[in-house]
Amino acid sequence: MSVGDLQALTYAVDGRVARITLDRPERGNGITRRLVQELEHCVEQADLDPAVHVLLLSGNGKGFCGGYDLVESAEGAGRLGDSFAPPPAGSAIDPQVMAANHDPSGTWDPMVDYAMMGRNVRGFMSLFHCSKPVVCKVHGFCVAGGTDMALCSDLLVMAADAKIGYPPARVWGSPTTALWAHRLGAQRAKRLLFTGDSLSGEEALEWGMAIEAPAPERLDERTEILVQRIARNPVNQLQMMKLLVNQELYSQGLHSTQVLGTLLDGITRHTKEGYAFQQRAAEAGFRQAVLERDGPFGDAGPSTFKG
Repeated sequence: MSVGDLQALTYAVDGRVARITLDRPERGNGITRRLVQELEHCVEQADLDPAVHVLLLSGNGKGFCGGYDLVESAEGAGRLGDSFAPPPAGSAIDPQVMAANHDPSGTWDPMVDYAMMGRNVRGFMSLFHCSKPVVCKVHGFCVAGGTDMALCSDLLVMAADAKIGYPPARVWGSPTTALWAHRLGAQRAKRLLFTGDSLSGEEALEWGMAIEAPAPERLDERTEILVQRIARNPVNQLQMMKLLVNQELYSQGLHSTQVLGTLLDGITRHTKEGYAFQQRAAEAGFRQAVLERDGPFGDAGPSTFKG
């Protein structure tokens, strides 16, 4: 894969800043297998480029990322869309294998599920493992699987009116990268995951998740100021500081938590309720299924209502 082959995002280097932009605006920058592959490739490109000191991750369109492309994964019986290269027949990411593994009349193999989702976690965690700082800029919405990319980044700048949360905690999901407790602490993570509620950018700043939450019209300006200040420093100093801080999360057992979170995510999609959600999405479309899931909570769409 080369930069010229990108379809799901764009990549550009501007001075000392590598800019990675999710670019599926017609699908809310919904996550597919190809998007994850391209993300991992671009992060590696930036990490190896001696001219790059800092990475900036953002999204085109109305919001940063609405999570997995549910047209593929919910309406499509577990498929995750196209890949950069066709997977080997019979492999864990073969669309036919994924579809069969989500068939409620068949036998679910959790290790096939884990092999598939674990590769996505690996792609998201490329942001965390990158030796250089990663700043994530969020506007509009950052929900469900989109939060994996945001929370795997080092610093999060959100528009004050943006929305971030993990509504699939209500049904059909468990955070695979499992960074909520690490970013918020146990009690606040439980507050969000027990309810599936979301935070506004302003609330994310108050809770310590975001580093800054400017007014929407100042989001670009404030993010640029931050990345340019970071970029002034020698790249080796930045790498050492990131390595130092990341050791704290490693020592807290982040990898073990992610293994559990990824396995639980598979389980949530194969419960009675998970199958019912998938069937409803296949029948009525994912938008209707999500509306029915979130409607009783009063926070469908951009709302961050919490009762």
